[in-house]
Amino acid sequence: MTDNHTFGREDAEALVPRLWAWWKTAARNLPWRGTGASAWGVLVSEVMSQQTPMSRVVPYWTDWMHRWPTPSSCASASKAQILTAWGNLGYPSRALRLRACAQAIVERFGGSVPQDYRELVSLPGVGQYTASAVLSFAFGKRVAVVDTNIRRVVSRAFDGAESIGGVTTQADLARAVELLPRENTASVVWNQTLMEIGATVCTSSHPRCGACPLAGICQWKRTDYPGMGVARTRSVQKWKGTNRQVRGIVLKALRRQVKDGVARPYLAPNDLEALWPDSDQLHACVVALDDDGLVAIGRDGGVTFPD
Repeated sequence: MTDNHTFGREDAEALVPRLWAWWKTAARNLPWRGTGASAWGVLVSEVMSQQTPMSRVVPYWTDWMHRWPTPSSCASASKAQILTAWGNLGYPSRALRLRACAQAIVERFGGSVPQDYRELVSLPGVGQYTASAVLSFAFGKRVAVVDTNIRRVVSRAFDGAESIGGVTTQADLARAVELLPRENTASVVWNQTLMEIGATVCTSSHPRCGACPLAGICQWKRTDYPGMGVARTRSVQKWKGTNRQVRGIVLKALRRQVKDGVARPYLAPNDLEALWPDSDQLHACVVALDDDGLVAIGRDGGVTFPD
């Protein structure tokens, strides 16, 4: 490509064989990939992977699919079981939305994950990205998938600019559609390899250009990495001492009782007070957990998992 050339769909299609060869030797062996994964398994993996590295997701996904291999089995699980299985993945509201999603699939679609975009985005916890990912990765349909990693690779390799991060814009979606190969299988290869390259090679702060199958055509590399490191894709979030940590401690204490076989996990007020030294912060976090439907506060001020 010349410096004045705008990378387009024909260029993308020409790259598919190279990307497929790279995928077969370099992609991570994640359990929800490949022909053996169900559409439900793919959906669960996408929900679990929101704001969470895939390396952390694998053991939780494996346990979840062992317990609830279908939407029907997940739909009948209790909230306590669901929140316990979610463990330390973070943002536990996702767990309850996944259960509600399973219930909606059972009630509205006979227990089968729908293959229509509008039906998918109508499900609890399923947005634009997740619906597109399920259609592409589970059903092999031609649909543009746009996440942080794909946006970074497209911006750098094909447009020669550092990714600005933030939420996906209509311009991002339009560019993804503009590049998407015409044939179904090629479009899936395109989606999955760009995502994997962004996650493992073309990372936000330490890109490994020597391992990238796009290094030879990368416009960002050719122009000496303009803007590198100026716009981080995701800021590092503090944890110690935050409300997120306190909320996690409360949920962990309840989960521990479930794992110990307690039929109705319950933390009395004195048990709660022993969990965190700042009683005002602790109380605010318990109230917030109750507002989010993650715990239920009893009349005595103790907490349990919601019904």
